Amino acid sequence: MTGAGVTAAAGFRAGSATAGLKPSGRPDIALLVNDGPLDAVAAVFTSNRARAHPVLWSEQVVRSGSARAVAINAGNANCYTGPDGFLVTHRTAEHVAGLLSTADGEVGGGDVVVCSTGIIGVPLDAATVLAGMTTAAADLAGDDAHALAAASAFMTTDTQAKQAVRTGDGWAVGGMAKGAGMLAPGLATMLVHLTTDAVLDAATLDRALRTATRVTFDRLDSDGCMSTNDTVTLMASGASDVAPDEASFTAVLTELCHDLAMQLLSDAEGAEHDVAIRVVGAAAEDDGVEVGRAIARSALVKTAIFGRDPNWGRILAAVGTTRAAFDPLEVDVSVNGVQVCRAGGPGEDRTGVDLSGREVTILVDLHAGPVEATVWTNDLTHAYVHENSAYTT
Repeated sequence: MTGAGVTAAAGFRAGSATAGLKPSGRPDIALLVNDGPLDAVAAVFTSNRARAHPVLWSEQVVRSGSARAVAINAGNANCYTGPDGFLVTHRTAEHVAGLLSTADGEVGGGDVVVCSTGIIGVPLDAATVLAGMTTAAADLAGDDAHALAAASAFMTTDTQAKQAVRTGDGWAVGGMAKGAGMLAPGLATMLVHLTTDAVLDAATLDRALRTATRVTFDRLDSDGCMSTNDTVTLMASGASDVAPDEASFTAVLTELCHDLAMQLLSDAEGAEHDVAIRVVGAAAEDDGVEVGRAIARSALVKTAIFGRDPNWGRILAAVGTTRAAFDPLEVDVSVNGVQVCRAGGPGEDRTGVDLSGREVTILVDLHAGPVEATVWTNDLTHAYVHENSAYTT
């Protein structure tokens, strides 16, 4: 293991630069390069029908199952920027490919995943991005400092960089992520880049990634808003020369994704509470997820948590808006271990619920089957409203 975050897996280097895209003047370019010997890649993208130019480009790149680099800019989402916006993405990929090509091998634009994050509807200046990529390419290295710098460079409203590492038997998985708002199904306004030095092909990576994201990133539902740029990539270098079985790799990858997802949740814009909504006794997983999402998206529930008010009536009302199988007169609700609702009626005294800490667990038992699912959200605070009311001003 050579470093932290995305460089924890052998065969990867990271670089960063300050191009001037962020009003703050902070670093805004990150570059992640796979030195091989393998160049397998998989990715999942936002399910929003309105997709940014980098997403449209990168979807085409990963269809080949191979990629050598991920080029990222913050400060501008390059979304709703017309034909010129797609040209900027294309030029970025070709430029990075040229920077990485050597006498030992040529890299094409189709080998470069491009990601952008930031404000929507503002043209992205190509010259600024390309200059930043040139600087980032000259900065590439595989140590801890470069991994952290890259993870910091593509933050937007994040307050801290997000990295994670897990190891298998002779192989490693590393990752970096950004995202602090619009955390909803379809991944969130997140960019997540994962690396492994395991010997795995693109098809295996794809199955493992979709399994992991289904129960981690796709279960984050901070504010019910879906972004246009969501991207999660997974690249394999094969540098460890170890080929783990798919089940073992998927388990470790899922653990890593959960770690990053919880970091995203705890850094959600203005949040004061991290809320785990655990739905048990569901007839099917989809039922459990639907119920969890309904609670997570209830402004009334979220403001109650912010106000330290265990108002279980709001929770039950949210459950009732779903198509899940349940009898309203059998549902139980507990908040931080206190069963405030029993069989659709009053349970223990709600004043016994302690909401002074950051962690909150809402347990809903539908009594309709053997399945459970967990969705994560946060409270709705004054700070969230203020930050998002002035995002472009």
